[in-house]
Formats: sequence, C-alpha cells, structure tokens
Amino acid sequence: MRKFWVGGGIGVGLMLCLVGLLVIGTYGAAAGLAGAAGRAVGLAKGAVPAAYQSLVQKWGTLCPAINPALLAAQLYQESGWNARAQSPADARGIAQFIPGTWATHGIDGNGDGKKDIWDPEDAIPSAASYDCELASYVKGAAGDATANMLAAYNAGAYRVIQYNGVPPYRETQDYVKTITTLARSFEAPTGPVAPSRQAAAAIYYAQSKLGTPYLWGGNGTADQGGRFDCSGLTKAAYESVGIGLPRVANDQWNAGPHPRRNELLPGDLVFFAHDLNDPRSIHHVGIYVGGGYMINAPYTGAVIRFDKIDTPDYIGATRVTSDGAKALPTGNGG
Repeated sequence: MRKFWVGGGIGVGLMLCLVGLLVIGTYGAAAGLAGAAGRAVGLAKGAVPAAYQSLVQKWGTLCPAINPALLAAQLYQESGWNARAQSPADARGIAQFIPGTWATHGIDGNGDGKKDIWDPEDAIPSAASYDCELASYVKGAAGDATANMLAAYNAGAYRVIQYNGVPPYRETQDYVKTITTLARSFEAPTGPVAPSRQAAAAIYYAQSKLGTPYLWGGNGTADQGGRFDCSGLTKAAYESVGIGLPRVANDQWNAGPHPRRNELLPGDLVFFAHDLNDPRSIHHVGIYVGGGYMINAPYTGAVIRFDKIDTPDYIGATRVTSDGAKALPTGNGG
C-alpha cells in the first residue's frame, strides 16, 4: 500500500487547524459556487478504461439523444466494464444484450464480417445504435429526448408514446434518473463542480479516527477494534452523513463528478491507481482536506493519518453526491 508520510514538520494539531479553516472557508462560499456548476462534454480523464475509451467517445456521438458520458454510464451500469459478464437472465457481454435482442439490434461495429455479442468492438457500437433506434421511435414524445430514450429502453417505446413522455412508472423514472446521474461521473467538467455540503461532516468523522491502526478489510466495527482500511474509512465517513458508498475503492470512483486537481475541495475523495488510464486499477482512496493533503488509512503497520496527494499514482478525485452514490450499480464491481 501507500508509504508517503507527511513531511516538513507539520504536526497533527496544525493540520487539524488547517482542516477547520479550509472547511469553514469552503462551505461559507458554497452557496455562491453551487449555481456555477456547468454542464460537461466529453469524457473525464481516466473515467473509462483505456481499452474502451475511443469506442465510447466515437459511438457516443451517434445521435443527439446520447453522448459519450451517457453511453459510458449505461455500459458501467450494465456490466461494470466486464466484457465476459453473463447474467442469470442470459444477458451477455459488456452491453448485456439478451441473444434475442442482439439478433435484431446487434451490428458489426468493427467491420470484420461478424456480429459478436461478446466483442466490445461490436457490443459498444450496438448499444449506441440501439439507443438511437429507440430515440427515433419516440422522437415525437414531449419532453427531453434523452430521458424519453432511456424510458423506452426500460419500459418500451410504446409506453413512452402512450404517455407522451416518460411514463409514470417508478421503476422507469428511477432508471432515467440513475443513468443521467451516473453519466455525471463520466463527464469532463467544463465549469466548476458544485460543492457538497455533506463533505464537511465526512471530514470531521475521518478526523476523529486519526491515529487508529490500519486493518486490511476493516470497516471500523467493534469486533475489528474500530480499525479501517482505506475504502472502509471513506465508506464510514460518508455513511456518517447518510450517504452509502460501495465497499471497494474503485467502485467509489463513480459516486459523483470529477473535479480537476486545481478545483479540489475538502471532502472530495482522492484516488490512486496502478494504471492512470484505467479506473478499475484504483488501489487506494483518501478524503481530501485541502492544501494538497488527505486523511487516509495507508497500509498495514501504519495508522490513519495525513498524507500528500500529489504522487505519481494519483488518478483523480470524485465529489460525492447522494444521488451519485444511489446511482451506482450493485454486483458489478471488484
């Protein structure tokens, strides 16, 4: 695990004062920044595994109802980027097509003369093509074209036409919200990302655990002596403010949008990966406190402490949101 100690003689007491000042300043200005959050285009750096990034970027612009981030969100929600995924319902591959749907809607995306449900070079283009087919079926319905397309994916185009928009089904409405929310975690921001008001309390929780010995797989339970590993600490910190995160660090990556390095705010989760082009290779996570430092549970033999974030394996950050955490798929991650 990570072995970067706080240098320069910065003591815990001084760091706690720094955290307090940063949090007060950050959240005092939050109201002004919240309205400045901009929409995003393209894919955030490292958001999509490198093996699929060009495919998602290319096919995510196939029609106006989709974009690369939305296509990425669908693929992640369906399979967690697992090209060999197979569900109990016999949905197959990275896009989780059922064979009957594939027979009708699968395309030869790479032009090799065959349509292979297991090949991402066919399945990703087919997912985009299917989205655009659905969008064309419901183009006359009132409301947002992307929402109507997603509703057609979930409930069928007939229901969208019948109700002249997203039908009043809870499952369908939840699906539309889930995918559009999850898409934010794949977008490259074009403006400031709205701050999170829950972040301050999450930091205070993590602060209270400083000096606690690290435990691999630790969730802070009494039988574990209140000890944590890196993702156990971040999970518990956000659970303290009512936000449920996945247990594993690389699944926490998609719990919200990704601010740039110079836009980090206290409370952002900061991530470290073996491959900076593949978020599935994330191996460590901490909670940013400002000034280039995080609180984290580093590795066996260490204690929860402050460490610098600017290291060669820093892949990026996530600004956790309640809706973003709720949108995360279950059962796809490692």
